[in-house]
Amino acid sequence: MHGPAVRVLLGWALWAAAHAAHAATPVAPVPVQVDSLQTTGAEDATRLRAWWYPVVAARPAPAVVLLHGCGGMLNARGEPSAKTREYADLLNGQGWQVLALDSLTARGEKELCTQRIGTRKITQTERRRDALGALQWLSAQPQVDASRLALLGWSNGGSTVLAANNRTHPLVEGFAVRPRLAVAFYPGCETDLKRGYRPASDTLLLVGLADDWTPAAPCQQLERADPPWVKVQAYEGAYHGFDGKSPVRLRTDVPNGVRPGAGVHVGGNPAARQAAQQALVQALEKAFAVP
Repeated sequence: MHGPAVRVLLGWALWAAAHAAHAATPVAPVPVQVDSLQTTGAEDATRLRAWWYPVVAARPAPAVVLLHGCGGMLNARGEPSAKTREYADLLNGQGWQVLALDSLTARGEKELCTQRIGTRKITQTERRRDALGALQWLSAQPQVDASRLALLGWSNGGSTVLAANNRTHPLVEGFAVRPRLAVAFYPGCETDLKRGYRPASDTLLLVGLADDWTPAAPCQQLERADPPWVKVQAYEGAYHGFDGKSPVRLRTDVPNGVRPGAGVHVGGNPAARQAAQQALVQALEKAFAVP
């Protein structure tokens, strides 16, 4: 490894060391249940599985909702995935509370990746309600500062971040609990681009320029400087899932993507991964700063 990659890695190490003072004592994660947001008083709320990753804090602390991708948030043992645990650790280390939400198992699904868009029973309508329900749950927790919340999602969960933060949806426009920041890793942006994205809060999109599953271009077209702003960080040579640790591979079981039927590439890019995680934490630090 040499050149720009080395500089990124060294920069990350120095940055991480400088932020070590933020470290807090995490408490063992706790399984909880979170109700998806009801749209009418007559319907029964879908009760979702979630994992609460708290930290010990002297006062109510900021909190982040984690929204999984189409593969779900659980591993084969029915436990939170390695990615969920990694990001919970990263955010807990900054002194922030974390709620990881499972939108699939309560509805009898294990994954959505191999299902064609348009045939899925779980759509962004359901996931939007789930994300808003999670914000509502967090706002009621005594150890959470309800004025400092954030949404963070990946892929399908990144699309959920956009869906739950777009004020063109009446449910979002009328919702009382607003996040300070919405962050999406490699989301599908076409739907919100066509609909029109009117953000309820500042939005950070982290995308790969080589992504052939959820391409970067529609996300880049959402960028805006006026508050609430939308910023896009795009990484050269990065495919879908660039913040993972597995090598890039072709998934032929995915029917969606830029070339439907041809499969999509998924895998990590160390330089993009570290740059994006640094951008994530820095954006959250700024959003959560007390005026």
